[in-house]
Amino acid sequence: MSKATKRADTRTQRRHALRDSHQDIETARHIPQTPQTLSPTYRLAFADDDFLCRDELRPVRLQLELLKPEMAMNEAGVKSTVVLFGGARIPAPENKAKARTETLANLSHYYDEARKFARRITEISLEQGGDDWIVTTGGGPGVMEAGNRGAAEAGGKSIGLNIVLPHEQAPNQYVTPELSFNFHYFALRKMHFLMRARAVAVFPGGFGTLDEMFESLTLIQTKRMKPIPFLLFGRDFWEKVVNWEMLADAGTIAPEDLKLFRLVETADEAVEAILNWDHSAAK
Repeated sequence: MSKATKRADTRTQRRHALRDSHQDIETARHIPQTPQTLSPTYRLAFADDDFLCRDELRPVRLQLELLKPEMAMNEAGVKSTVVLFGGARIPAPENKAKARTETLANLSHYYDEARKFARRITEISLEQGGDDWIVTTGGGPGVMEAGNRGAAEAGGKSIGLNIVLPHEQAPNQYVTPELSFNFHYFALRKMHFLMRARAVAVFPGGFGTLDEMFESLTLIQTKRMKPIPFLLFGRDFWEKVVNWEMLADAGTIAPEDLKLFRLVETADEAVEAILNWDHSAAK
């Protein structure tokens, strides 16, 4: 019996003798329609979308958004992850002619580096049994697609943590379907990015990438999270976007905070940095 079959059997096993909630949902669909049964108050609370979306139910929705991915990852045997953050607008090299700016076109080689990096990380994961070092991205296009694509090319699984946005957003085709998630709350999504993270790789990107990078660094800096290998792909990009030395010189960060991350250019350099990371330097 496969792991997937065993997990499915576990989910369907009854742990008590009480009536199953799915049975009541189905039964409720066939009750006589009367003024009483048609009233919204008569709906089963856990099957009432209008009720679950009320402002007062926000704590419940937060809990559900924490639990659903957590349970699915546990059932899939995910023990640890390697997280890729990066821009959704960075094109694959073969599509760089369609980039909206020359800079985006020039950054397209990081799509290939993200793809190579994810492929190598997944190969290492498979060598160890396939449950550790699972590539995890935001599940969208650009660098995220490259990460999931590289993992798929290596024959491994990968995670996509998508989020509902005002414009249409769909997971890329390379995310492992049973590890493809959709979020309402950015905060819970970022929490899932880091809960199992063994390393973080940040590629060039915009506001979302900056947000993810700085929140992760802040958690490590303030010791709310254990130090892990933290790699920024693209020295020229990141040194233009953030004047790291000025922050240290100004005293707004400590000089040792510059040791929390490392600037790299290639997938090979990043993998070597992870395998030989000096964790004591970041403590």
